Amino acid sequence: MSTALDLVFEKTRSENRAALIAYIPAGFPSKSGCEKAIRALAEAGVDAIEIGYPYSDPIMDGPTIQEAAEISLKGGTNAADVFSALKVASDTGVASVVMTYWNPIEKYGVKEFAQSIADNGGSGVITPDLTIEESARWLEAVDNSGINPIYVVAPSTSDARLAKVTAKTGGFVYAASVMGVTGARTNVSVDASALVARVKNTTKLPVSVGLGVSTREQAKQVAAYADGVIVGSAFIKLLLNAKSEQEGLDAISALAKELALGVREGR
Repeated sequence: MSTALDLVFEKTRSENRAALIAYIPAGFPSKSGCEKAIRALAEAGVDAIEIGYPYSDPIMDGPTIQEAAEISLKGGTNAADVFSALKVASDTGVASVVMTYWNPIEKYGVKEFAQSIADNGGSGVITPDLTIEESARWLEAVDNSGINPIYVVAPSTSDARLAKVTAKTGGFVYAASVMGVTGARTNVSVDASALVARVKNTTKLPVSVGLGVSTREQAKQVAAYADGVIVGSAFIKLLLNAKSEQEGLDAISALAKELALGVREGR
């Protein structure tokens, strides 16, 4: 059975363009503010939304997302709030996934977490710190719940390992464009296009690039070779720097519209 995420990539492929995927942590800038931000991004034309599970000791997240996660955690965000935000996103009609480190899944219950994703309209979960060697329970759970297990690969991933990882992946392969943490950058790494090409040698799955995109021009560049363009820190920075909630919502809406144009110009 296809998830909403699978259908998004079928649609964008038929339109000969990349998908625009927005990331926002649950509970940021507040629980109600997060819901408003999700709706603003959906209305502005993003194809899918990643709900971040705020985490106190992140591995992959840079300072902008760390700051947002800290605000969210201080606001008391928990698993129920993550699933609530996921439902808000899926109710808008866009494909929705959760990005989380493994600890919260383990604590919540592996089968229960996967089922809660499905129950709230989610298509899958991105697990940046879960290795395929330690994935047996998770893969069984996502299979039973009918959701996508989305794994992350990096420029350092060997060709042999890429094939092993992509064989276990569903929805799309998350290609981290640089060796390092998340954050908006002035340039998207040249490693990204090479990594996407290598991934495409191992799988027919869509490949989405994250880490660094913050402008229409960068979105256009990445959309030329990737199937999806993931943007997180650029939206979060606008919300962090806004003088009011509405100013922040207007700013992320405007950026999402610009980025949506960029992904359409890439092909």
